[in-house]
Amino acid sequence: MTESASRTETPKAASGKRTDRARARPNDADGIGLDALVGHAGYAVRRFQIWIFQDFVRTLAAVDIKPTQYSVMTVIGANPGLTQMAVANRLGIERARLVHLLDSLEGRKLVKRIKSKSDRRSHALHLTAQGETSLAKFKRLATEHERHVEEKIGRENREKLLQILSDFT
Repeated sequence: MTESASRTETPKAASGKRTDRARARPNDADGIGLDALVGHAGYAVRRFQIWIFQDFVRTLAAVDIKPTQYSVMTVIGANPGLTQMAVANRLGIERARLVHLLDSLEGRKLVKRIKSKSDRRSHALHLTAQGETSLAKFKRLATEHERHVEEKIGRENREKLLQILSDFT
């Protein structure tokens, strides 16, 4: 099939002239062309991110943990005593959103805030004993999720992807 045969014609405006939208390659699933989006890394990364988040949520559904909650607990577990500000900065989470997320994790008895001895305005974050046990289970399930990613894109591609994205982590 030639390149032009694999693309759909652009729609005509009411005047009968072609609209300024360029030709678009149809999506195999629904026949809707993506036009320039096909060549946009951001679009492809976002679609992959959606798939990854859906698989993560599905894989960890039994333990009711979301990707951001998992990230926060993992960082706290690896760095007990960090401040909320440090966690927010490291993970790129808005402070107000992190406070809400920590309230939720604290309510589930997974994380505890301890007033800082050096700065009354800040809190040191720690996993509770239950949080440590839960995080171990979450990590096992997250490893299963990573196997799904590998099944989807292949081991070498997963490793290449992690290498490419390492500048952003």
